[in-house]
Amino acid sequence: MEKFGDRLRHLRKQKNITQNQLAKLFKISESAVGMYERNERNPSFDLVNNLAKYFEVTTDYLLGMTTDPQGRDSSIEKEFDDPKTDLMFKDWKTMTEEQKDEALEMMKYIKFKYGSKNDGK
Repeated sequence: MEKFGDRLRHLRKQKNITQNQLAKLFKISESAVGMYERNERNPSFDLVNNLAKYFEVTTDYLLGMTTDPQGRDSSIEKEFDDPKTDLMFKDWKTMTEEQKDEALEMMKYIKFKYGSKNDGK
């Protein structure tokens, strides 16, 4: 997986700015930017956070912990790509708390009645 410096270099080039310009934006030295990009030095938490905001990516992406710049979990996306799942949850935001509570109780009952999908039933 890519490291912080690789991600930083890629994002900087994508924005078409130089190491010097990036250094001036964040009030750090140009040599510090170079060391970050070569993975020779680690930035402060504040700098990582500010860089993530500037490049409009998550800190997890910048630190090489995920491959998605926006931090979406692909396993969740796959689960919600199912039309049945979409049908079940598309109106969740417009439901009252009472309706949500009732829906959850129904789901608990169905799970109890038929077992979970991992039970082999």
